[in-house]
Amino acid sequence: MESRLKGLEAVLAVARRGSFRAAALDLGISTTALSHTIGRLEATLGVRLFNRTTRSVALSDAGHRFVERIGPAVAEIRLAMETAHSLGRTPSGLLRINASVQAGREIAPLVLAFLRRYPEMQVDLVTEGRLIDIVAEGFDLGLRPADLVPRDMIALPLGTPQRFAVVASPAWITANRVPLSPVDLPLHDCIRVRLPDGTLLRWQFERHGETFQVETKGRLTLDEAAIARTAVLNDAGIGFFFEQDVAEDIAAGRMVRLLEDWTPPRLGFCLYYPGRRHHSAGFKAFLAMVREAAKRHAKDN
Repeated sequence: MESRLKGLEAVLAVARRGSFRAAALDLGISTTALSHTIGRLEATLGVRLFNRTTRSVALSDAGHRFVERIGPAVAEIRLAMETAHSLGRTPSGLLRINASVQAGREIAPLVLAFLRRYPEMQVDLVTEGRLIDIVAEGFDLGLRPADLVPRDMIALPLGTPQRFAVVASPAWITANRVPLSPVDLPLHDCIRVRLPDGTLLRWQFERHGETFQVETKGRLTLDEAAIARTAVLNDAGIGFFFEQDVAEDIAAGRMVRLLEDWTPPRLGFCLYYPGRRHHSAGFKAFLAMVREAAKRHAKDN
């Protein structure tokens, strides 16, 4: 049973990562072993699950249908096994979390504390930009900004408010007129960031209880915030970031903050999960730690 389950998990890992090498790293096995596992399963099923070339790997039509059906089933089987294994024992097993890159950085200290408290637990923290169906792709928990949490999920705020920052380099400030209001931004060269779904990030602002978004203009569009930061540091225009990602640059004088009154703290990241499932002891222990951390933050602030 366990070997068959690992074969199914191997298929899900390759489908998720789009690469045998990356999936093998996630699973902690060699690329050769992973390829053999997939090959044996394809031989058993009598159908090819992946179309392979020397440069890429993608699900076949049969593979797409297979993954859609086994994703939730594998998650339920793994959960049932871990629940049975943990009865009357210290929490153990694997907890899988899918998060955005920024959210992953936010929760990493809590994950490390959790592993120290429960040495028999393992955590697989996958960070990526796209918003996925965590149930279909075999994750126990998701972590995203509050406004991106699917409505059919139970959400648990981490307790740390998030804030955006509009910034430019000192040289850019010297050479250009400074925007006095978000409505001025379309008149300036802004560094735009493309989201994983292909849409452009709309800059979010709030003042006097009113929230709104601005669709900026600019000559440079990127799909990675870290590269956008480099562009701002090289005087390419105005950027929009999570405050924590540019706090050191602002403090060091490498960036100048703009429109600060228009970017107050907002509800931050939320951990979310499906409600109608039996949850393992490790899952429950992790949620308890999240609630503890949220209470400490509320007390301190």
